[in-house]
Order: sequence, then C-alpha cells, then structure tokens
Amino acid sequence: MRFSFFPGCTDHSTSLEYGLSTHAVFKTLGVELVEIEDWNCCGAAATHSINHLLSLCLPARNISKAQSSQAGPLVVPCAGCFNMLKRTEHVLKNDEAERKEIEEIVGFTYQPSLEILALMDVILNRIGLEKVQEKVKKPLKGLKLACYYGCALVRHPKITQLDDPENPQYLDRLMKSLGAEPVEWSYKIDCCGADLALTYGEVVKKLVGRIVSMAKEAGAQCIVTSCGLCQANLEMRQEIGLPIFYFTELMGVAFDVEKRDGWWKKHMISPKPLLESMGLV
Repeated sequence: MRFSFFPGCTDHSTSLEYGLSTHAVFKTLGVELVEIEDWNCCGAAATHSINHLLSLCLPARNISKAQSSQAGPLVVPCAGCFNMLKRTEHVLKNDEAERKEIEEIVGFTYQPSLEILALMDVILNRIGLEKVQEKVKKPLKGLKLACYYGCALVRHPKITQLDDPENPQYLDRLMKSLGAEPVEWSYKIDCCGADLALTYGEVVKKLVGRIVSMAKEAGAQCIVTSCGLCQANLEMRQEIGLPIFYFTELMGVAFDVEKRDGWWKKHMISPKPLLESMGLV
C-alpha cells in the first residue's frame, strides 16, 4: 500500500515527534509514505484572513505536486493542514471560475480524482483496525485518555467529510483497538485557541485550561490529539501537568517500536513517568 504524503511545516520542526512516530508506525504496518517533492506551507491559520486567493493557491500547489507524483491519495497528518487542503479541494470542485484562476496562477490542471485523506482516516478505513491490532505487542490496557480532535479536523463537515462533526469517534475507536480506554467527555471538538497563542496568550490559556481540566475531571490520565498546534497549546498553556500525546506516539508504544524514547524529549510535559507506571516504556 502506497500514499503520497504532505508533512506540513511542523512535521520537521515543532511536531517532530509526530513525524517520527508517523513514519515508524507506517513502516511497522508495511505502508509506504512518499513525501511530495518541493512542497510548501499550506498557509496555516493566517493566510485566509489576509488574502483569500493566496490561501487557496498555497494548498493548490501542494495538490498539484501530489498529482504529479502519482503515488496515490494524498495523506495529511496535521489537522490544520488537512482543513486547508480540503477547503481548497472544495473550491476546485465546486467553483469553476475560481478553479480556473487558481489553475492559471499555480500552473496546473486540477484532477478531481485525487483523494485528500487525514492520517487517522487512512489508518481506520484504508489499512483497517484489524491490521493495527495484529501489530500490538504492548496493549495500552488501563490507560485512560481523552481523545481531542480540535475544531479543524471535522469542521465544516461538508468540506472535511470526516466523522461526526459533533461527536467524532475515529480516534476513540483507534485507541480502543490499542487497548486504551477513551473517556466520555464534552470537549473533544472545542477550539484550543490555535495561533491566537502568539497574540492573545491569556485567551488561549483560558481555553486550554478548560479543556485540560475537563479531561482530568472525566478521569483521563492524558490527552491524545492529531495536530501540532493543538498539542503545543495544550502542553504549554496548562497548569495541571497532564501529558499530551500524538495518536501515532501511542500507536508506537503499543507496537513496541524501537527508539521511541527519543520522542519524549520533545515534550514539555514528559509522558515517560505515566508510561513507566503502566509498564509501557
């Protein structure tokens, strides 16, 4: 099984552990990720508020690169990047005038056949939980966690077309397949504040504080997410000390992949004591 892969800017920087664990997990599953050549920033959370056309052309260029690679559907690990690429896909498919303008600027012809998929969608619906369970060597038995999707992964549902926008279950199902126990809570799609952390830190601190405190109140020992910005905000802006994992990191623990100890060094709140207490290091 083979997919084209858009890592996004954070995969090689602030969310390095997400990238490392993603590649380790997919290698274990026997799935090839082919990084598209000469990719660029998707525009993140800023461009759509500054220049609408630019916010579409930046993701469109990555879509053109994925088309050229012919390596299969385009897989996107970051929830924010996924949202930006799906927004552009929606315009390319549904607005002929804007599509032609984007194609002229980027210099390509859009092919609607290219699929753009979130990383967890690929694991659940292309690889399958049965194959995931076959690779589990260290079940996450007894680990109670809160699955945090954030606001970008499942909204707007007509655009992202991923799971239930009010009560998503993809991540919960994946964690259960590893032996973990997802808690029931009401904050799995609340916004963490995103890049407002750079300009309105106190606002983000309040948002994050509520999310983390509600996860702990629900009985979670940690939070698991799929977005570099969400992970950074939840880890940096809280006062409780609750570990924040990328879901691929916990897959790597369950698969007992080598060198996973290197991932914990990137965390500001070390998850190692929790893992050690459960015999999962």
